[in-house]
Amino acid sequence: MTHLGFVLSSWIVGLGGLGAYTLWVLVRGRRLSGHVPPERRRWS
Repeated sequence: MTHLGFVLSSWIVGLGGLGAYTLWVLVRGRRLSGHVPPERRRWS
């Protein structure tokens, strides 16, 4: 594997991990927001 291959694979792994974490946080937040009673919701 060339140096370019290592660089590109590192970027792909890094951005893929960041994207997966972002998706996990959004899904978890939406799931947890359903447990908050309507009178305690600040966003609605």
